[in-house]
Amino acid sequence: MAEHYQQAGWFTINVFNRVVAALTQLGVSVYGSRVLEVKGRKSGQWRSTPVNLLVLDGERYLVAPRGNTQWVRNIRVSGQGRLVRGRHREPFRALEVGDGEKVPILRAYLKRWKAEVGVFFEGVGPDSSDAQVSEIAPKHPVFRVLAS
Repeated sequence: MAEHYQQAGWFTINVFNRVVAALTQLGVSVYGSRVLEVKGRKSGQWRSTPVNLLVLDGERYLVAPRGNTQWVRNIRVSGQGRLVRGRHREPFRALEVGDGEKVPILRAYLKRWKAEVGVFFEGVGPDSSDAQVSEIAPKHPVFRVLAS
């Protein structure tokens, strides 16, 4: 399968992401939001983007609703990053989750954030069958967040 990536729209880039990132950096978590910081794979410079941190059965996950984004490519190379909320920066290690393990994670992610990200999941939602969620799983990278 070719690499899946969906470009964010103007409103998401210029308004939504900026507002969520600003609030999160002030310490206000918008429904689980964090600012993800990852070193660029080519530049070595820290890059940041707002993300939704999912907690499921005591484990924490980052899901890429738009597919193989720059943060996904960077974290695959570095294997680590930082989650920021307010003044607190939490370094972590990232472990990519295999497609076979993604169904309950994607279902929980969609249950919590479908209104925000559902457009990126091709009509699949939290109530879709396991087969439907499994079919889109390869298009949405998932990383387990582990303590550094």
